[in-house]
Amino acid sequence: MGTPIPQPPGLPFVGNVRDIDPENAIASIARLADLYGPIFKLNILGNERIVVSSYELLNELCDEKRFAKSPNAALIQLRNGVGDGLFTAFNDEENWALAHRILMPAFGPMGIRNMYDEMLDIGSQLVSKWARYGPENKIKVTDDFTRLTLDSIALCAMDTRFNSFYHDNMHPFIDAMNVYLLESGRRASRPEFANNYIYRQSTKKYWESIELMRSVAVQVIKERRTHPSDKKDLVNAMLHGKDPKTGKTLPDDNIVDNMITFLIAGHETTSGLLSFLFALFLKYPQTYMTAQKQVDDVIGKGPVTYEHISKMPYITACIRETLRLYPTVSSFSVRPLSKDPKEYPVYLGKKRYEVPYGLTLGMLLTSIHRDPAVWGEDAEVFKPERMLDENFNKLPLNCWKAFGNGARGCIGRPFAWQEAHIVVAMLLQNFTFRGDDPSYVIKNKETLSIKPKDFYMYATLRDGVDPIYLERTLWNGGDGGKKATPMDKKIEQMKPGSPKSQKPITILYGSNTGTCESLAQTLANSASGRGYKSSVKTLDSAANNIPKDQPVVIVTASYEGQPTDNATYFMEWLQGLEGNELDGTRFAVFGCGHRDWQATFQKIPKLTEHLFEKHGSKRLAARGYADAANNDVFNDFDEWTDNILWHGIAAEYGADEEDPAETPALDIEVMTSTRSSALRQDVSEAIVKDVCVLTAPGEPEKRHIELQLPTDMQYRAGDYLAVLPLNHSQIVKRVMKRFSLAWDAWISIKKGQNTILPVDREMSVFGLLSAYVELNQPATQKHIQSIAACIPSPSDRTTLLSSTTSSSRLSPLSLLEANPTAQLPFAAYLSMLPPMRIRQYSISSSPLASPTTCTLTYAVFDAPASPNLHHPTAKQHRTKGVATTYLASLTPGDIIRVAVRPSHTAFHPPLDVSSIPVLMLCAGSGLAPFRGFVQERACQLAAGRVLAPALLLVGCRSPDLDTLYKAEFEAWEKAGAVSVRYAFSRAPDKSEGCKYVQDRLWRDREEAEALWEKGARIFVCGSGGVGQGVREVVVRIAMESVRREGTEPSREKVEEWFRGIRNERFASDVFA
Repeated sequence: MGTPIPQPPGLPFVGNVRDIDPENAIASIARLADLYGPIFKLNILGNERIVVSSYELLNELCDEKRFAKSPNAALIQLRNGVGDGLFTAFNDEENWALAHRILMPAFGPMGIRNMYDEMLDIGSQLVSKWARYGPENKIKVTDDFTRLTLDSIALCAMDTRFNSFYHDNMHPFIDAMNVYLLESGRRASRPEFANNYIYRQSTKKYWESIELMRSVAVQVIKERRTHPSDKKDLVNAMLHGKDPKTGKTLPDDNIVDNMITFLIAGHETTSGLLSFLFALFLKYPQTYMTAQKQVDDVIGKGPVTYEHISKMPYITACIRETLRLYPTVSSFSVRPLSKDPKEYPVYLGKKRYEVPYGLTLGMLLTSIHRDPAVWGEDAEVFKPERMLDENFNKLPLNCWKAFGNGARGCIGRPFAWQEAHIVVAMLLQNFTFRGDDPSYVIKNKETLSIKPKDFYMYATLRDGVDPIYLERTLWNGGDGGKKATPMDKKIEQMKPGSPKSQKPITILYGSNTGTCESLAQTLANSASGRGYKSSVKTLDSAANNIPKDQPVVIVTASYEGQPTDNATYFMEWLQGLEGNELDGTRFAVFGCGHRDWQATFQKIPKLTEHLFEKHGSKRLAARGYADAANNDVFNDFDEWTDNILWHGIAAEYGADEEDPAETPALDIEVMTSTRSSALRQDVSEAIVKDVCVLTAPGEPEKRHIELQLPTDMQYRAGDYLAVLPLNHSQIVKRVMKRFSLAWDAWISIKKGQNTILPVDREMSVFGLLSAYVELNQPATQKHIQSIAACIPSPSDRTTLLSSTTSSSRLSPLSLLEANPTAQLPFAAYLSMLPPMRIRQYSISSSPLASPTTCTLTYAVFDAPASPNLHHPTAKQHRTKGVATTYLASLTPGDIIRVAVRPSHTAFHPPLDVSSIPVLMLCAGSGLAPFRGFVQERACQLAAGRVLAPALLLVGCRSPDLDTLYKAEFEAWEKAGAVSVRYAFSRAPDKSEGCKYVQDRLWRDREEAEALWEKGARIFVCGSGGVGQGVREVVVRIAMESVRREGTEPSREKVEEWFRGIRNERFASDVFA
């Protein structure tokens, strides 16, 4: 008797239908694999099937002496359109064997080699299109790669040109194919009567799509028969080829079936591969730089030739690694070879599992390709080095199955391989890429294959090449590109609208939350008054493109010692420079950071300054910096620009001085009429499901909110949720009242302003103030001077300037309310306000509990506006957190705009849950991610998984006042998901003398050490004080361990050891 195969509980008649989201079926099944482990059973409308998600079982199922491919339910539906084509045929169907033997020579080395020039032709069309559209054209990547691969298979295999790059719309075949693939998957999960009666319109469109695809294939065949050709392509092979074994030819219906199969499989999967690869390049810029360097070293500026392909092993490794993480055909199914019921059950997994007669087994490649037993704990990371030939050849047999298995593996693999190498090489050779959304999280769009959803990027020609001359480089070799000459620049300045009197300045920023972007915009505003026309861009957009004829100012932050999302590629490029590539450029750097991250404080700004000087650039001014711990970032920036930066720029370039107290006002027009709303595109709508207060009355308030996410918004335990808040209506009304604005006033900001606010469009003032600007941002010294300049009374003006400084932490609004005679225009006030920033919160739930639900656990910020209680307005207004106040105001049913942001790779539960213990330490709302960790473990336990131990140490005030989620954790502890220990700062006698969480760690150090010896991962979440306290205790425990071995420890060596385990076995999420 084998081990029972687990199965999710189902419903009568329909079984597990509700466990599978039809729009995200692969993700749904992967979630079940995380819950139930390496093998589980599903019942869909009475049809049972087995799903396998581990390498160990896959390896067994790849034995073609025991198992054979068996089309799953979705492939059965595909047979409606392609019959017994190569992809959908059963093993015992004659036409499969005939087609396989007849077509194999066409996909041999010589056949594929003969297709090279045609692939290069289509690739050149893509390069030309992106070059001519320019660097500011947003590319919908999957669409253009679909055009590329469809045209390529049509030309190479059928000598037919669809000319997709010369039409705005996709070829009708694509639309029909998308309907066909998507609906085939849906039909597989519905009873037949539902397809015929309930989904009549979908069924009608489905059959119409099949008819259109077959008509395209028939037309290609008809054209070839009318105009014969001696080209050795697939069409001629199918029309005239004879089976070397039987002498038979393919019937016409099967030729049509395979024609459609090749058109679909030949382009759909490769376009997905290329799309995922470029999404991964932008997410992991080191790999992008390495790949591009290999292209430069091997090919240079000449055309890509066939001989180059074998000389680019890193490109090959990138393609392999992409297909590991995102196999575009994400599963295939097998069944035992025996058709005799008496030979069942068949056993799997060293006879642990019984497979009854009649069941198919589906291999879930998206999970198998990330099995930590093969790929390690970094299996989720894009790491092409593991796929270089010397490493790839050492991998366990059958662990990488991107092209299927054995005789039923993809016959077109050599075609896709050559095409992908050509396209990747051509694109990296000619362009620099940047993502549209630096925080883009790869989401799958599923039909029967997968592609990245909503992935956009920009392409900039490298080295100043002119697109008009690019084709010469593509085909004829040499430097066919043309760089802009001084005369070109003069002509450009003579164009209408070109400001003749203003000098150029480039301002580059690296920003995750919006602070550095806001500082960059602030500098751009002041630059215009000093005779400069600003260009404000992300750092990534400037890689390999630093201007030499103007000052370059860089405003950037560090994120846990790493570049921000929109500066990662830039830093990789900068660190890859080897000589004086920046000679002739002039720069200055301003850095933002928080001293609680002592080890990485100002790391990226310092490194940027160092590398610019190292590679030949001249520094214009001493590096400025702001410490967010002082809560005075904007004022620090103003002081640096006024007192240091502009003096340095003036000495080098000259500058028109203006009163630094004056803030350039936006050119606006106020109207009163129907308001319009504006939506942010980088966030999506979620629905509030539940809210509650977690702490006792009188305690600092901590709250819980549960959100219903969009179905395609996926997250992992440990990730963040970015929230785009709204200002509270009360403070918006205060602004409206102070400036005597009607509640239904409109605003329109004139085009050409240095602002990220919407321009040349009408929107309500109330909406603008609510959604787009930070009303609580403390006034800088410059703002205080601007307000004082608008006060008619000299004595009142003197009072304001003498009694108020930026350290008072008062907003411009509070100052204006305290000085009612100040005649500051609304436009000038609006110019003082930085744009609304997103706030990131640790998600406090696991998707295994509910894939479309997440929770946040947060502390509501509410404090006096200033420690200076003598200030006349300090007692009137309090400083309230914009986002936490907004979250606390929400009720079930409200809409909130959010986006998932991945946390550091190391800050997730181990993939190998059965072997790797977990030690979690936190204080206060730092418990949030660990609620998600433990909830995930509880779900896995309930599904029958065996887990390694987990220990959670929590710091809070009192057992009765702020022990968050107490009942939940008690239940999870009882179930065996975790062991919880507390440290009560106000009642240490009730926590065995432990006042803080680091005290608890010291007390329980023997147990912690035992877990460490078993390979435990340590996670810390809390304030900087918590992080530092835990760090000190970990070092102390390590030193004590060394002493027990009879050696006096070296603090320096122990510190070095600690640095070595960070982000490997020790991960922290420390917040201000």
